[in-house]
Amino acid sequence: MTSRTLQDPQPVDPRTQGPRPEYPQPALEPPGLDADMTPRADHGERSYRGLARLTDYVALITGGDSGIGRAVAIAYAREGAHVAVSYLPEEEADAQETGRWVEQAGRRVLMLPGDIQDERHCGSLVERVFDEFGRLDTLVNNAAYQRTYQTIEDVPTEEFDRTFRTNVYATFWLCRAALPRMKPGSTIINTASIQSYDPSAHLLAYAPTKAAIVSFTKALSPMAMKNGVRVNAVAPGPVWTPLIPSTMPEEKVKNFGGDTQFGRAAQPVEIAPLFVFLASNESRFVTGEVYGATGGQTPF
Repeated sequence: MTSRTLQDPQPVDPRTQGPRPEYPQPALEPPGLDADMTPRADHGERSYRGLARLTDYVALITGGDSGIGRAVAIAYAREGAHVAVSYLPEEEADAQETGRWVEQAGRRVLMLPGDIQDERHCGSLVERVFDEFGRLDTLVNNAAYQRTYQTIEDVPTEEFDRTFRTNVYATFWLCRAALPRMKPGSTIINTASIQSYDPSAHLLAYAPTKAAIVSFTKALSPMAMKNGVRVNAVAPGPVWTPLIPSTMPEEKVKNFGGDTQFGRAAQPVEIAPLFVFLASNESRFVTGEVYGATGGQTPF
């Protein structure tokens, strides 16, 4: 009998799997573009390998132009899913790059520009997906808006309202439109945050929206299970995306993620596998859960 050797890659030190502070990143005008990131974010363009876990699924991903949304779109496509990408019109360049990677994986992509602050637009997103594909298997509520402020007096009412409309209202509107039409075995995945549990004072508007998403996920779960639909959330810690240099002070950007146990921020590709797992049948007994990926910072 001849011996066989495993060809699997050897374990790699996780502290070395992404750039470490200080980051040479100048401030960006909101909402920020991935092409202007220094260093560029890793969405798995060169590294993510699919295992056919989502063959012929249809997924709608909000905020799919860059960051976690793009990483999830690439991962889903390489797992065999067709992808609808929701994004702001001013993020067209980034969204087209996401679409290119989906098509390169041999999957169909549906580009859906618009602002999810608008209730009617949220309804039209779901309608467009069903018109194009005839089904929706996974809804990923990922798009988010944030700004930083030093005091509560600095936070305009309009800003507070926009943050909740984008992060919370849109999640509600999209779920309300999609859930009655989703078949048993479908999934909804919401993007929460470490801010849900360990809020930062300078993110006074953003942090409460993420806490609301955790509560919404858990409240919707038993209701959705009556339709055989699972609802979960992913709560990342610091992730290197255009949202960071376009919304945070430069001194915080330079050392972003340096206080994690890894000494660095996560790259979007490191968050995407959680979304794959929660969309796949491998997680079929998982609902109402929040999966953390915070670099060891989750305070419980």
